[in-house]
Amino acid sequence: MSTLNKIARTLVSDRRGILAADESIGTMSTRLEKVGVEATAENRRVYRELIVTTPRLAESISGIILADETFHQKLSDGRTFPEFLNDIGILTGIKVDTGAKPLAGAPGEHVTEGLDGLRDRVKEYVRLGATFAKWRATITIGDNLPSATAVRANVHALARYAGLCQEGGLVPIVEPEVLMDGAHSLEQCRQVTTAVLQSLFEELDLMRVQLDGIVLKPNMVVAGTGSSQRPGVSDVARATVEALRETVPASVPGIAFLSGGQKPEVATAHLAAMQDIDPLPWELTYSFGRALVGPALETWRGDNGNWNAAQKALSERAVANAAAR
Repeated sequence: MSTLNKIARTLVSDRRGILAADESIGTMSTRLEKVGVEATAENRRVYRELIVTTPRLAESISGIILADETFHQKLSDGRTFPEFLNDIGILTGIKVDTGAKPLAGAPGEHVTEGLDGLRDRVKEYVRLGATFAKWRATITIGDNLPSATAVRANVHALARYAGLCQEGGLVPIVEPEVLMDGAHSLEQCRQVTTAVLQSLFEELDLMRVQLDGIVLKPNMVVAGTGSSQRPGVSDVARATVEALRETVPASVPGIAFLSGGQKPEVATAHLAAMQDIDPLPWELTYSFGRALVGPALETWRGDNGNWNAAQKALSERAVANAAAR
């Protein structure tokens, strides 16, 4: 078993999941401000410290994805975040993309950037304790969207990122997210998700990416937020598994779903329903952000008197998702 395969399997094994605490400075600042917390680097650090120091978190969480800012910050006891996570048995991940930017020639669509200088950044992250990385691409469903241009640009970038990470010793989490925004139906989402995943694995093959050394982080197949259609939990589970069966090679160790803005309890219910479908060749787990930490942030609200209650809220969501596996 290669080192990459061992790390990938660790990330998706033992009923644990991956916590995405990698919001950009802008996104995290906005979320802090919404709960009445001043958006400073120190408050972002304190909030992330609240998250990672939650008691017994390692029983439900295998890895935590950090933003570059947090990766280089220290906890109150002087340890860096990667050092602390290593000490408690949680793998450290790092978000390496620089965000989605408008794609030339494709109005209303975006491509994720960040490949420039990535080889050297990967070396530095590995030196400082990272074992895996994340790159998120976003695909929009709309009138005549997504375009073939946007799909190809994004999966090509994902494949190049994955190759550079593996070359440098990081397991790449490959995240092609078909967004929930829009009025599309469940079936439209299934068709687009299937097409995107087919294109993605073609690109990964061209780039000679070691498939047993990645973790796939796709969206669940759901109707758009503006759709009048409200599929049941079993409908979402079946449609999602159908898209995966058509596209994902059995050599991929695991699939860690993003929540994509679903309510925490709904995302957990969908994950649980997939476990009841006939045996699948991959581990199915979660890599949630808001669906895990949202209740904790709402509880904390910058008041350290709420510290223990906020950690309890996070622990409950993590345990519930582990139980869903």
